[in-house]
Amino acid sequence: METHPLSASDGHEVDGEVPNIDAGRGALLLTRFHSFDEFKKVVDIEYFNQDRENSLFRKPGVKLTFHNNEKIINSQLTAGVNEVDFINAAQGGFYLKLGLLLASPYAVWNRKDLNRIYLLSRRRDALFGDGDIAFYDLAARMMFNIEEADKKNHPEDISDEGYLNTFLHVTTQAFITSMFSEKLGDFIGDVHERRYIPELISGNFSKKQLEDVYNGATDNYLDLLNNEYGQQVGKELKRKFKISRNTNWTPELLADYLNELENYYGWSFQIGLKPFRPTDELIVRFAIKLNAVMQNEPQNSIG
Repeated sequence: METHPLSASDGHEVDGEVPNIDAGRGALLLTRFHSFDEFKKVVDIEYFNQDRENSLFRKPGVKLTFHNNEKIINSQLTAGVNEVDFINAAQGGFYLKLGLLLASPYAVWNRKDLNRIYLLSRRRDALFGDGDIAFYDLAARMMFNIEEADKKNHPEDISDEGYLNTFLHVTTQAFITSMFSEKLGDFIGDVHERRYIPELISGNFSKKQLEDVYNGATDNYLDLLNNEYGQQVGKELKRKFKISRNTNWTPELLADYLNELENYYGWSFQIGLKPFRPTDELIVRFAIKLNAVMQNEPQNSIG
């Protein structure tokens, strides 16, 4: 990308010594933070509507604000349904489905697209053949594509908690935003983050949740911010490639899309990445899967 893909507004300097996140001019790497206190030096965390007696019309939630030079990224998470609610509704009877409808009409109205995203996010060998490709595999290949010299600079970043986690969140959100909408991307991300640590909304964390950087408060809050980066990139790529839900994904288009994402990662972290080619098996297979998922009625719909 020739220009920064993120919308921005004026920010402010963060006081005190901050962790080494200079390589991340865009998305964030969890491996650059060693504690929740370090994370809070660069991310403002504001909890709101925590008194339920005074919030009949507003849900409790948390707002994250990341200041990176002149750029500001905001993310907000409020109380609501999580992935378990979807699983129970899919496997349960009428009343569980009715409960989901009442708790989240948006989820039920968009259940077909949510199922499409689920198919793209999971390996489904039974539907698409052995060695099926999912968003995770795209992120893993991108980490593999990092130039060897750059892998040696910060070896801790070449891990599930480092580049893989960041690439997965940003890439997934970019695709969802490009093919569907930013709102649906927000919904999917929030539903996922609410599942394991409901305390994200209140800030009433246990000692373990605060100390466990890779599976606690720090990890989940960072994921929310990276989701926002992915949505911003997804909107840029949607415009660049004129993507819609009816787009025919050729291997050439998919390779170009992923190479633009790699350009963004290279710019963000000052690293080099080997490009994708339209003839790569991963590209060919995922292009076929994208078209099959988007052009057909999804199975196992909720409702």
